[in-house]
Amino acid sequence: MRNFNLFYCFLFFKEIILAQNFIQGNVYSNIDSFPIENVLLFDSNSNFISKTDKNGYFIFNLIENNKLIYFQSDNYLIEKIKFNIRDSLNYSIFLKRRSYEIDQINLELTTKFDFNIRKLYDVENMIISLGKKSEVILISDFNPGTPTNNPRQIFNQIPGLNIFENDEAGLQLNIGVRGLSPSRSSNFNTRQNNYEISADPLGYPESYYTPPLEALSEIQIIRGAGALQYGSQFGGMINFIFKNPTINKKFDLVSRNSYGSNNLFTNFLSISGGKEKFQYYIFNNYKIGDGFRDNSGFESNNFFTKFIYSFNNKTKLSSEITLFNYLSQQAGGVSDYMFANDPFQSIRERNWFGVNWLIINSSFKKEINNKISLEINFSRLVAQRNAIGFRSNRVDQFDSNEERDLIKGNFKNFSLESKLIKRYKLKNNNALFLIGGKYFKSNNFTKQGPGSEGYGADFRFFTNEFPYYPNQSSYRYPNLNYSFFLENIFYINDKFSIIPGFRYENIKTESIGKYKNIILDAANNVIYDETVFNNEQNLRNFLLSGIGISYKLNKIDFYFNVTQNYRSVTFNDMSVVNPSFIIDPNLKDESGRSIDFGVRKNINNILSYDISVFMINYNDRIGFIQTTFDDYTIKNKKTNVGNALIKGIESNIQLDIKNFLNFDNKYTFTIFSNYSNIDSKYKKSPVNGITGNSLEFVPKNIFRTGSTLGYKSIFLTVNFSYVSSQFTDATNSIESNLSGVVGLIPNYSVMDISICKNFGKFKILYALNNVLDNYYFTNRASGYPGPGIIPSINRNSMLNFQYNF
Repeated sequence: MRNFNLFYCFLFFKEIILAQNFIQGNVYSNIDSFPIENVLLFDSNSNFISKTDKNGYFIFNLIENNKLIYFQSDNYLIEKIKFNIRDSLNYSIFLKRRSYEIDQINLELTTKFDFNIRKLYDVENMIISLGKKSEVILISDFNPGTPTNNPRQIFNQIPGLNIFENDEAGLQLNIGVRGLSPSRSSNFNTRQNNYEISADPLGYPESYYTPPLEALSEIQIIRGAGALQYGSQFGGMINFIFKNPTINKKFDLVSRNSYGSNNLFTNFLSISGGKEKFQYYIFNNYKIGDGFRDNSGFESNNFFTKFIYSFNNKTKLSSEITLFNYLSQQAGGVSDYMFANDPFQSIRERNWFGVNWLIINSSFKKEINNKISLEINFSRLVAQRNAIGFRSNRVDQFDSNEERDLIKGNFKNFSLESKLIKRYKLKNNNALFLIGGKYFKSNNFTKQGPGSEGYGADFRFFTNEFPYYPNQSSYRYPNLNYSFFLENIFYINDKFSIIPGFRYENIKTESIGKYKNIILDAANNVIYDETVFNNEQNLRNFLLSGIGISYKLNKIDFYFNVTQNYRSVTFNDMSVVNPSFIIDPNLKDESGRSIDFGVRKNINNILSYDISVFMINYNDRIGFIQTTFDDYTIKNKKTNVGNALIKGIESNIQLDIKNFLNFDNKYTFTIFSNYSNIDSKYKKSPVNGITGNSLEFVPKNIFRTGSTLGYKSIFLTVNFSYVSSQFTDATNSIESNLSGVVGLIPNYSVMDISICKNFGKFKILYALNNVLDNYYFTNRASGYPGPGIIPSINRNSMLNFQYNF
């Protein structure tokens, strides 16, 4: 460790004493030679260098030879220039104006703005987003949430986002929008680099793997209107876009190490490069820590490779491999009484959760001509999730040290997805259509039964030793899905566009398995022992339709969209025995419709806003009902609660004070604020006392704000979040029960502060999270990592070092 610190000290002082070599110049348009304002300068690692002022003037310090700098501005082609220290120190650079009318935008460099969020372009990377509510989060090395995948900081400019904050290392992402459960982001179609990464998008859409944010350039989000292109989910699509390989450099290495509270350590190491037609990007991300509660230690590793071969500038083949595994001890949930006495206590020493994830992807992209583009993605997933522990309906019940409950899931699937975009003319007007299809096949397996009596992470079954363990089942789920989708942009004129579309789904799901029906007397003698075999098949064919409208007036973008949505019952709902709730055997699929209307504008990179209203008609919504049974016991029942209506307003406003006051580019001063107000009600329910109640996990008010101040290469960031109270069951219970699963989640607020210093190749980041040390919780879990209240982390800090070799 001493040598490690000396090494970083050496690098630190080396960067400080480097000679100052300033490069300056002006950027002009090649058409009329007028200066271009707000041209962004980046290096080949997507690091921001400088920006031109109203006279097109720029200046930056050059500390190495053969430095490749990219000049990028809207409506102009990217210009690449290599600088050397001994070159002329004053340049005149001319940018060429883009000549396309309707063109797919494929930038060699990730688009950067003064703000940390933008919208998707109308047509971008085989995505039609015109007429849809979309957001793109631009990932920066200065963001304090990147080393630990902290969603509160990364997604802080997405209005209406509800988050389960379960761990301090971001092993799983738990986010939801517009009244949809955040649990493992299961209401999103979750992707990385345009292909799916969840276990089974229809049968088991939970995301146990989340890409490390240190490897990302941006995160793309399309709300419910994404159902036509990316599956039928109500939440829409979230797409994690990895960094591009370093351009024209054979080898580039980035090393990041973080040290935090509770013995947290993370390491991110990436190598990248390329020559001529071949490029590569490889990283490994390791995390380990003790956790902020007893019995909550964890260890994870994520390895990724991407290789790209460009046959020419119009044909590209890429291959990716993702390996992810982690093991975490589960501290278990607590009751309301336990939380009030000590929020961080744990009486579960024998609960463990493990994940192994392998994804293989091959992608082929071809620009057939200047009007037709093609993309084909083939993906293969092989994964496991294992959970073992003592799970009681009473979370305050001490562990009896008997055999533990073990649940194992094995997931195997492959998919083939293709898209084609064609630009054409229709009565002298431009038009564009996107057509695509998907073939998906999976063979998943779940098994539940007795585990060991030990304390460790032993994921073996002990059926011979405990043959009469009551919770025993074994199921296989072969699923088959064909889908076909089409969207078309009709440009009525240069302001008004109509975008209709549809998606056809053919879904075949099967459930083949058995479960044990065992009854014991008070002395644990077997009264009844039966094996029940179950074989079910369900075939669905349906058509989802939608239409979008876009109207652009004086750079103001008005958008409207209405799209049908659908969500199938997951196989986990049907086969797993849980002591904290029971499942209605007659569960039905959910369906509905999403409507968006909004307005957005970016005013000269001074003020950016996106304000919208939405409405979701949600039929046969699945939720929890407290039910009294014949033996007078009360348990939560997971069932189709009824039809619901969710409506609200979402707004995000960003202000660049530096640009507004025309300060020098060495200053940074930005402010953002977003707010959502959501009203949710059950319109109709077969269950007495539900109609008129609020929906579960729908905070009425969510407010987030923050500011970044900077001078030259040092930045200070402050973020604040407020989330109002929310119910966790359809009966709107205020008080909790013995399981801690139902009851109110009180309102909470959190403040985070970070400071970052850039020394060229060397960066230092310090973050202090939950500055006010508030005690709060965001989730009452029905299963792992509970059941019960899952406390959120108290005040904690993290120090990150980054070096680019």
